[in-house]
Amino acid sequence: MALAGVRVIELAGLAPAPFCGMILADFGAKVIRVDRTKVAMSLDTQGRGKQSVAINLKSPEGVAVLRKLCVQSDVVLEPYRKGVMEKLGLGPHELLKENPRLIYARLTGYGQSGSYASAAGHDINYLAMSGLLSRLGRSDEKPYAPLNLVADFAGGGLTCAFGIVMALLERTKSGKGQIIDASMVEGAAYVGSFVWKSRSIGMWDRSRGQNMLDSGAPFYDTYQTSDGQFMAVGAIEPQFYKQLLKGLELDSAELPPQMSFTDWPELRRIFTERFASKSQAEWSEIFDGTDACVTPVLSFDQVSSHPHNKDRASFIKDSNGAESPRPAPVLSRTPAEPCLAPDPAIGEHTVEVLEEYGFTSAEIDKMRAAGVVESNAVKAKL
Repeated sequence: MALAGVRVIELAGLAPAPFCGMILADFGAKVIRVDRTKVAMSLDTQGRGKQSVAINLKSPEGVAVLRKLCVQSDVVLEPYRKGVMEKLGLGPHELLKENPRLIYARLTGYGQSGSYASAAGHDINYLAMSGLLSRLGRSDEKPYAPLNLVADFAGGGLTCAFGIVMALLERTKSGKGQIIDASMVEGAAYVGSFVWKSRSIGMWDRSRGQNMLDSGAPFYDTYQTSDGQFMAVGAIEPQFYKQLLKGLELDSAELPPQMSFTDWPELRRIFTERFASKSQAEWSEIFDGTDACVTPVLSFDQVSSHPHNKDRASFIKDSNGAESPRPAPVLSRTPAEPCLAPDPAIGEHTVEVLEEYGFTSAEIDKMRAAGVVESNAVKAKL
């Protein structure tokens, strides 16, 4: 796979960093998640393809173990607030002195500098600070966050993974590692660059929820069908809009102009009534094979059985039968080969990993007895 041979130390966290680690693992990197000891169960639901080592970082010996793992790896991925790793003596400047090729990725909400650098927060806070949240929501309603996708995952985990891959590429030329300061506020804002830069052409002149792409336009929205399901409509261009009207059996001569803002409420009423007259399956049959840009809103239970997704094997099942998206994008020569085994238990690979990093069996046994590390390999296999 594309990242085969890359060793990553991921400090266990929630949501964004685990996603970043999973991306790297999906495409071939050896990702070792460092978990805390005396924790019954991992909250990492994105542990696919990772190994787990349980280390007591409250002990100097545990910190020394982590240091050895870090300096012998290609990438360190840490999700802690500013200063946490420095207090352990494991900040980037200390580790880069020992391994100048190390890539040290710091994934946080607000970044490593600024007045909010040490503040707590979640996706909705980072999205708010990026400016994007002010644009999300329907007209005359308060702003709403679209799950925790934009800051945590698009602007956080995915952007950080991109930074790591860029740093790995640059290292092939310079031979040097570097520090990645991945701020979810800035990542979310960057993902929203189109919104920022298209203001100059008037795309966002109207209030939130009243523009073409923010649910203001009746031809860019969702509509309920007779069976309580939904269809998504994105018929922006005139030729696509013409196909939409044809499928709905509406005569354009009897309708207001497509781009007449003042008539959008009336068009929405007409579309709402028409879509409510048939089931999702009926509308799908009508619009499949056309360029009307109308598709069914599929539930998680429906996606893998849709013919298109089925043809591309877009969703996979692990050994327990749990379904999830296949890694994207698809590379022609070195595609991702996601691990289908269950996610690792905490400490499942402690002994195996420590041996790989040069610790002797006697050293490992001594550390286990002292509570410096934990191994749950036997329990994981039962």
